[in-house]
Amino acid sequence: YKAGFPLPRNNRPISLQGLTLACIAFLCLLLVAMIIRCAKVIMDPYSAIPTSTWEEQHLDD
Repeated sequence: YKAGFPLPRNNRPISLQGLTLACIAFLCLLLVAMIIRCAKVIMDPYSAIPTSTWEEQHLDD
């Protein structure tokens, strides 16, 4: 028994290894998704901008 860690009824310390691995896996997936998204924007920045937000310039003659 270590001080600071509550013991469940079966007198075994609570293992947070599964939760820790799940959080790390989720963060890695999020990082990979952001890297892919940023790479797409870098490769073709104009396709990431919706055409409805472009302001057309009207030239007055």
